[in-house]
Amino acid sequence: MALRIIFMGTPDFSVPTLTALAAAGHEIVAVYSQPPRPAGRRGLELVKSPVHQAAERLSIPVHTPVNFREDAEREAFRDLKADVAVVVAYGLLLPEAILTGTRLGCYNGHASLLPRWRGAAPIQRAIMAGDAETGMMVMKMDKGLDTGPVALTARVAIGETMTAGELHDTLMQGGGALMVEAMAKLEAGDLPLTPQAEEGVLYAAKIDKAETRIAFSKPAKDVHNHIRGLSPFPGAWFELPVAGKPERVKVLASALVDESAVHPAGTVLDDALAIACGKGAVRLMRLQKAGGKPLDAADFLRGTPVAPGQVLA
Repeated sequence: MALRIIFMGTPDFSVPTLTALAAAGHEIVAVYSQPPRPAGRRGLELVKSPVHQAAERLSIPVHTPVNFREDAEREAFRDLKADVAVVVAYGLLLPEAILTGTRLGCYNGHASLLPRWRGAAPIQRAIMAGDAETGMMVMKMDKGLDTGPVALTARVAIGETMTAGELHDTLMQGGGALMVEAMAKLEAGDLPLTPQAEEGVLYAAKIDKAETRIAFSKPAKDVHNHIRGLSPFPGAWFELPVAGKPERVKVLASALVDESAVHPAGTVLDDALAIACGKGAVRLMRLQKAGGKPLDAADFLRGTPVAPGQVLA
């Protein structure tokens, strides 16, 4: 016997969970997603979210409310008479009327090991902090920000060179299978719920543009974690003089360099983009100029020479 599910999600990250639930035989009675947004160079075209597009391919009705403040939106949600709502990166805070608007409540797929990294950017923050592992969790939602009891956990190791994009894709695929397992247990009345620990709470604030600039004055390990935690988006960057003008260059991959000599932070140490940091050094492995394609360091240097001894800022 399948569950009647309302699915709520917006970005690519949410799509595998939606498709996995549908493939498992559950009845997805409706999908809720963020409204279409302007896109394209001029921003004149309204583009539907990845979840919206996936739902249309599956012939599932889609709702795109701006919020749930209107009684009509709350009533429409309740009138679907769903057993449960599944939420994965939806992008809206849900009022109590929605949290209690299905028979069994709302269950969220969250990309961290709660209570560590509650909030908007758990994947990036885990890497930027140098965490050795993270995971996907299914939790029952309550009125707090990612504070509800946890049902299931799937742990994932974070490799020393893994980027946020790579971790995103790993968690995205595992999240679908974990939610299918959770819904099977919920349907059978056998889904455990464990309150989150009171210790170890950290909040994963949304990435601010002001924190994306690389600070070579920090230890090399911190610089490396910063670069891979922001790769590929929004991208950590430094400024490089090109034709006498400062040009922003994103760094999409880096590696730690065994360097014990002391140099001013930001100094280019060799002809393969090893850069001195406050302690140690990093090698810039993949770079992208504004409006250009991502390039491996050797290809980047062929078009944009960077001399040893130069200081990057």
